[in-house]
Amino acid sequence: MEIKNPGNVLVEIEHGTLLGHVMAFKNQGLRLSQICCAYSEEKLHLSYSFANDDTNEYTNLRLVIDKETPVCSITEFYPYAFLYENEMKELFGVNIQMINLDYQNKLYRINEEAPFIKK
Repeated sequence: MEIKNPGNVLVEIEHGTLLGHVMAFKNQGLRLSQICCAYSEEKLHLSYSFANDDTNEYTNLRLVIDKETPVCSITEFYPYAFLYENEMKELFGVNIQMINLDYQNKLYRINEEAPFIKK
């Protein structure tokens, strides 16, 4: 078996373009691999990783937003994204809109709102 180690692609996107990119990746047959969030310089950095299982290539979308900026859920395209989105919403306070299965900040048993954001 040949071991492949292709480079990863990082695409920085503007607010409002996420769903268009995600729909295009879904139509190309890419698999949602992960979604994560980081908080730096008073901005939320959302990363969405998509895998091409035929070529082992990854494309990563990066969306940098303010804490108050609403972000549309991608669960219409990738239903299992609800876990990632609920986690970002609860731990970082990301304003995710229209999650198909929204736990209303009850995914984790924590006593603090958005504990991963420095106050």
